[in-house]
Amino acid sequence: MTGGGAGALPAAAGGGGAITFTVVVSCLTAASGGLLLGYDISVTGGLMQMESFLQAFFPEILRNTKNTQQDAYCIFRNQKLTLFVSSLYLAGILSFFVSGHLTRTVGRRNSMLIGGFLFLAGVVLNFTAVNISMLVIGRILLGFAVGFTSLSAPVYLAEIAPARWRGAFTTCFHFFFISGMFMADMVNYGTNNIPRWGWRLSLGVGIVPAAVIIAGAALIPDTPNSLVLRGRLDEARASLRRLRGGSADIDAELEGIAAAVERDRRHASGAFRRLFFRREYRPHLAIAVATPVFFDLTGVIVVSIFTPLLFYTVGFTNQKAILGSILTDVVSLASIAVAGLAVDRVGRRRLLMLGGAVLVLSLAAMAWIFGAQLGTHGGNKDMPRGYATAVVALVCVYTAAFGASWGPLKWVVTSEIFPLEVRPAALGLGGAISGVLVFVQSESFLEMLCSFKYGAFLFYAGCVVVMVACVAVFLPETRGVPIESMGAVWEKHWYWKRYVVTPSSAPVPEPAKQADRPV
Repeated sequence: MTGGGAGALPAAAGGGGAITFTVVVSCLTAASGGLLLGYDISVTGGLMQMESFLQAFFPEILRNTKNTQQDAYCIFRNQKLTLFVSSLYLAGILSFFVSGHLTRTVGRRNSMLIGGFLFLAGVVLNFTAVNISMLVIGRILLGFAVGFTSLSAPVYLAEIAPARWRGAFTTCFHFFFISGMFMADMVNYGTNNIPRWGWRLSLGVGIVPAAVIIAGAALIPDTPNSLVLRGRLDEARASLRRLRGGSADIDAELEGIAAAVERDRRHASGAFRRLFFRREYRPHLAIAVATPVFFDLTGVIVVSIFTPLLFYTVGFTNQKAILGSILTDVVSLASIAVAGLAVDRVGRRRLLMLGGAVLVLSLAAMAWIFGAQLGTHGGNKDMPRGYATAVVALVCVYTAAFGASWGPLKWVVTSEIFPLEVRPAALGLGGAISGVLVFVQSESFLEMLCSFKYGAFLFYAGCVVVMVACVAVFLPETRGVPIESMGAVWEKHWYWKRYVVTPSSAPVPEPAKQADRPV
């Protein structure tokens, strides 16, 4: 295949399949970039129903919460509040247009460092905010930060993780993402009842995940792939020796990396043009577009960013609503651990389909409860306690299914499935699409909940049905396949093989006998 180079490279000798201490530490450090996005998403969800925050910036919403005649679906409908939430994702969209080039030119590790410092600046601005403008500008800095780290960290993981365990290592990014959410919910729970300045403490603790990624990225080596790409061959050799162990024979693997980088340089320009207009890249374009679209239409915006608001809507107090979010975080962490153990054994496609089926059932059940108990008017916020508890249970079921499937596998699939010469373009395109979708949903969900009522959950359930069908029909299985051999996966697919230019005669390599190649 012109775009993939499957089977074109000889198997590299060396420690490509070994798990060393440096590999583990480096992967965990890169994955900790997920803390930034997770903390910011979850701390925002808690702030939106925190009395000290509403009193300082949105007193009209605070009045709505105390009005017993207020439509429960529409309590938090406010354009300024929506702007505060969505500004991060708008900045994330813009950052993805430059993050691919930045990751390539300054290196994977340095891109993570830049993201960490931008996050730190955004946290300081939000912590000291005295008006909504300062909050929004701080959120924009945070958006650029998570844009840089959300692209560079998965690429880093894919480049240094052994092929046999690449899925497990890459799911660590989503594990840290949920860990950031858990940390934010714990902070919100402690600060919720602090009058006047509790919201400042919630925002200020964001310094901790920023410090983690800054300190960690400063200590780990950049990937050999990135160093060779930037002409630093001696540093690449030293980095590869650290990753593979001092006694490993790294010459063959380094030669393979250099050969792959040389091919990459021949395709250094026009990646977007090839991705969009050349027939052999049609499968990659489809996956680059479909993966973020499917991920963001699972309804995750409904039941993660706005979880505290959902729990408040069904009648829980502010404190109990945040406690409910902590419960879902624990469920999500456990489910991601399950995904990490299963993804390289069960396979990507099967986990996505099983998880999707559970998502559909839980969303439909939530729609039924909201419709039966709050109706279409929602004038009475006091949902019977048994039904409110059922909503919490269903959110936990949804969270478990998402955490074991679509949550971590988005990062796994997109970091491994694209060929070298279009990978930055495909990842940048996917990131921009994801940013647009999250921005649109964060801008519209509160209005959607107010207008569609319980139908909002049915909308997302319908989307997941379509997604499961598309995965079953169109997504190739990539379990255990080395990155440089992904072309053979497309060549064997019943539909996408028609786009392959030069079919590979070699079978898909066994994962235990192959070493990864660069991104």
